[in-house]
Amino acid sequence: MARSAPHDHDTTERVERYERERIVERPAVTTPAASNVNVGPTTTAAATNTVWAVTRVVTLLFTVLEVLLLLRFVLKLMGANANQPLVSGLYGVTEPLVRPFQGIFPEPAGPPVLDLAALLAVVFFFLIAALVVALVRAITSARAA
Repeated sequence: MARSAPHDHDTTERVERYERERIVERPAVTTPAASNVNVGPTTTAAATNTVWAVTRVVTLLFTVLEVLLLLRFVLKLMGANANQPLVSGLYGVTEPLVRPFQGIFPEPAGPPVLDLAALLAVVFFFLIAALVVALVRAITSARAA
């Protein structure tokens, strides 16, 4: 049988001793039988998650509408071809959103068309989005209290 070198035995002994010294024994933590620990989500956390979800959806929806209206404004300002399918489609989608604001201010005459109705619609939808988010937060905070 082959004998291992003495320094191999010393190395193994040092590693084993090092491993034993690294182990730290901690006393077991005992909890009382009747504990008031809540391991599930609390109602306030669930309500907060719901509020954030609703406000994100509302914000996303109104942001998309506002971007579409701003694109309409820029395209009209730059004199985009209304017969082009993409531009025509954008005008068709945003027309119902802009129609209530048309005629409030006179249309300025001139080659760069300022679509003031689209700008008013952007401001209106921004304010509506802020109002909806504020109402959702107010209603849910009243329930949580």
